[in-house]
Amino acid sequence: MDAVMNAPTAGRGTTDRVEERETAPTTFVLRRVFAERLTEAHLPFLRRMHGNARMMATLGGVRSDAETKAYLERNLAHWADHGFGIWILRDPTSGQVMGRAGLRHLTVEAAAEVELAYALLPEFWGKGFATDAARACVTIGREWLGLPSLVALTRPDNLASQRVLLKAAFAREREVTHEGTSHILFRTD
Repeated sequence: MDAVMNAPTAGRGTTDRVEERETAPTTFVLRRVFAERLTEAHLPFLRRMHGNARMMATLGGVRSDAETKAYLERNLAHWADHGFGIWILRDPTSGQVMGRAGLRHLTVEAAAEVELAYALLPEFWGKGFATDAARACVTIGREWLGLPSLVALTRPDNLASQRVLLKAAFAREREVTHEGTSHILFRTD
């Protein structure tokens, strides 16, 4: 991976240390992406992202201010409850917000899973940023948190997202219905 992550190296490779880790890094730095833990200060950025019709087209549509605030509160609670969650992605040079990515608990067809979730503003599509962020999240989930597997959901017509998932070590598993909509479930090995 083209990334240098600020994960501790002491104890790496021992199962006991992996199982003891309870929290993910609050920030991580890749060659082309800086990620910071979601906070209340990110609400204006989330409003901008959730108001972007192109970005939200495959994510359930544009969200109202109240829906965005509820999204923020759910994801802040997720960090507090589980020690990992969503990061805001920025250009490391300019500081410009590019989107969001992270890991969160999800129920898919009555099964508890941990999902890789990501979304970028359209001006950052097709440049490899989503793949970089997805790979970093997989590394955090598998190596830092010690999760045995991660899943990701994408709509059948979202071919760009499916390509990202394949590049991030996911394999197509099956079609599912999630929140009343057809999705394809991808899983890491």
